[in-house]
Amino acid sequence: MKTLLLRVVPAALVSLFLFGCNSKSPSTDITREILLRTSQSWDGTRYISYPDAAPELTVLKLVIPANTQLPWHSHPIPNVGYILSGELLVEDQNSGQTRRIKQGEAVAEMVNITHRGVTGDKPVELVVFYAGSKGIPLTE
Repeated sequence: MKTLLLRVVPAALVSLFLFGCNSKSPSTDITREILLRTSQSWDGTRYISYPDAAPELTVLKLVIPANTQLPWHSHPIPNVGYILSGELLVEDQNSGQTRRIKQGEAVAEMVNITHRGVTGDKPVELVVFYAGSKGIPLTE
């Protein structure tokens, strides 16, 4: 009986959370938009594989001041940035290739490729989602 309660109570709580406590039809007000689905970074480089370890997700909110050049850096793991406000120019150090990302757009970051972001006359606010493993740095 105790085992049954341990299964039923959490399921009931999740249902109440997801669907609310009223009789209103669930999900009628939910909209869904895929912002990005890709297996390659913004420059076309394909992602190869994940580390052989348990996943660890990290989400950062960053605010980059206007007229700022971030230092050249790379990421050892896949990540995606979503621009909340402003515009960010991303540059590949080796090829010189660039791409401008604007408010409401998502960008698949480069993995193991040196790059940087540059802001214009307005600050940039973005959220970055990293898919890595414990002990692996987000940026190098």
